[in-house]
Amino acid sequence: MSRLERLSADLGCRFGDISLLEAALTHRSAGGNNNERLEFLGDAVVNLVIAEELFRRRPELPEGDLSRLRASLVRGSTLAEMAADLDLGSCLRLGPGERKSGGFRRGSILADALEAVFGAIYLDGGFAAAAAAIRKLYSARLSDLPPVDELKDPKTRLQEYLQARGRPVPNYGVADVAGEDHRQRFTVECRLPDDGRCFSGEGGSRREAEQAAARACLEGLHADA
Repeated sequence: MSRLERLSADLGCRFGDISLLEAALTHRSAGGNNNERLEFLGDAVVNLVIAEELFRRRPELPEGDLSRLRASLVRGSTLAEMAADLDLGSCLRLGPGERKSGGFRRGSILADALEAVFGAIYLDGGFAAAAAAIRKLYSARLSDLPPVDELKDPKTRLQEYLQARGRPVPNYGVADVAGEDHRQRFTVECRLPDDGRCFSGEGGSRREAEQAAARACLEGLHADA
């Protein structure tokens, strides 16, 4: 069994036009008919299928929570993990530079290729075929969805924690910026206005530093509880 035949079997589908699958596995570094357009299409298909699955499986959740769950399932790192499980890297067509640099292991390339494969299945067999392949790959993850609260970023969780206890929201301020323009490190302080306590966090951007400071504040509050 060839690599493409094995991949098709793992996806639970049979291609009528194998050239679509070949294109889906062709990185732009290889030139020619690459997978960028199929990736665009596959991204839309997987988002719709996962949205429908979550809508049916979690009827109690509001739109915001459904969006967080979907984002966790269709983000690049999740797609890259599934692509690695399929050994998709061994099927990729890469240019010489990408091959030498280990592009077949790079998460972004694997994630994009898997989306392109979904797009190829859609074009070859229609929406039902694409949806079946996506549900097959996502089966375990859809059966073991994480608690929604775990998907919220630290700033959101801190704000909800404080508001639930009738406390004011924190204030964030940049305490320091170090490093060269292209490699800056931000230090942000998260201050609780009602008791004056201050927690700091660092990151490569102000947003990252704010999230780190909020996380440190949450950890401090939980330690006091």
